[in-house]
Amino acid sequence: MQKKLHIKKGDTVYVNTGEYKGQKGRVLEVIKKSNKAIVEGINLVSKHTKPNAKAPQGGIIKKEAPVHISNLMLLDPKTGNPTRIGRKLNSDNVLVRYSKKSGEEIK
Repeated sequence: MQKKLHIKKGDTVYVNTGEYKGQKGRVLEVIKKSNKAIVEGINLVSKHTKPNAKAPQGGIIKKEAPVHISNLMLLDPKTGNPTRIGRKLNSDNVLVRYSKKSGEEIK
């Protein structure tokens, strides 16, 4: 069984380390197999493409590459600052993610 990750598609995250340290972005995709996520505007790489229907001219395009999940922190829904994530049962007995800083439930 795969371990549950603290980040899901659509979350707004903060980059801890690397070239894009300090930047924020939205998670476009989570790759559970390799524990990586693709974040909008983060870790851009140049990709050479042949002419096709999408890019009739071809050439070099900028594309987001995956970032390891350990380098990302979820943003607190209350304050907007990076926070660690916990899991707890809510009033309906459903396991939900919550912010360790503010205690706020993350939707």
